[in-house]
Amino acid sequence: MRVAMLGPVAWRTPPLDYGPWERVTSLLTEGLVADGVEVTLFATLDSQTSAELDGVCPHGYGADESMEGRVWEALHVAHALSRSAEFDLVHNQLDWLPLAFGGFCAAPMVTTIHGFSGPGILPAYRRGRSAFVSISDADRSPDLDYLATVYHGIEFSDLPLGPGGEDLVVFGRIHADKGTADAITIARACGRRLLIAGPVHDRDYFESRVLPEVDDDTVVYLGSIGPADRARVLGGAAALLHPIGFAEPFGLAVVEAMACGTPVVAFRKGSMPEVVDEGLTGFVVDDVESAVAAVARTAGLDRAAVGARARERFGVDRMVAGYRAVYERLLEGR
Repeated sequence: MRVAMLGPVAWRTPPLDYGPWERVTSLLTEGLVADGVEVTLFATLDSQTSAELDGVCPHGYGADESMEGRVWEALHVAHALSRSAEFDLVHNQLDWLPLAFGGFCAAPMVTTIHGFSGPGILPAYRRGRSAFVSISDADRSPDLDYLATVYHGIEFSDLPLGPGGEDLVVFGRIHADKGTADAITIARACGRRLLIAGPVHDRDYFESRVLPEVDDDTVVYLGSIGPADRARVLGGAAALLHPIGFAEPFGLAVVEAMACGTPVVAFRKGSMPEVVDEGLTGFVVDDVESAVAAVARTAGLDRAAVGARARERFGVDRMVAGYRAVYERLLEGR
């Protein structure tokens, strides 16, 4: 089987720190290659992979203000689709843009929808001539048909079971969607120190709601951190706070925390009831007050059991097997 993996190009694959789509694309690509699949990864040219690498972007446009992302994504997609006849299928990890050019794709296409952003993108999805995979059942649109739901997998060797501690942590992009300010409120009500890790995606929100609370004592901002520090920070926390303000499609940081044995306290939105096993790997709550109570309850959870459940549900091997089944089904129906 020959697969063209059409990856995103905001960051290199795998990313040095932030870049969830790039991270998942890398893990799937490497897992498929290890499983004997012939993969060509279309990504930034500084990407690291055991697959064949091809592309036109020298590096991620997210790290270079001189690069116009829309232009480079269009060039990237055009280049990959120009080679599509060489493959048995094209796996699109780049959202709606390749769908708009689906008529130029000479192989069957499957698209992983990393987060359904709203009905405004439906015209591209409807004309895309692609099969669709959701990353959680909660993130499915009633206007689309899906071939499967395949949960993201993570590499557990990078996320060993951690010792825990007293600190709380909030992890991910700093934006109202991720509830960073609510996490500060929860941590203060619990009398716990809060560690904040992630890139600033909403500068106004950061400067008005987050930065004034950062005192490098009770609230500490660590910035955007890479894989080695991710395991240390997540594994050394008492709990991950995830007081999201939007319907989270999946939540990689949630699964990464659980892999380290760290339970999660998340708001009941999007995929959280799917991803968090209530009373085993954490608690799903409805507001700040109930989150404060849930933090106290996390002390009664078994960190080893939290990590074991994450490994049971969210391994790379399960993700690879899920996508191989999708590929086979797609090709059988061709």
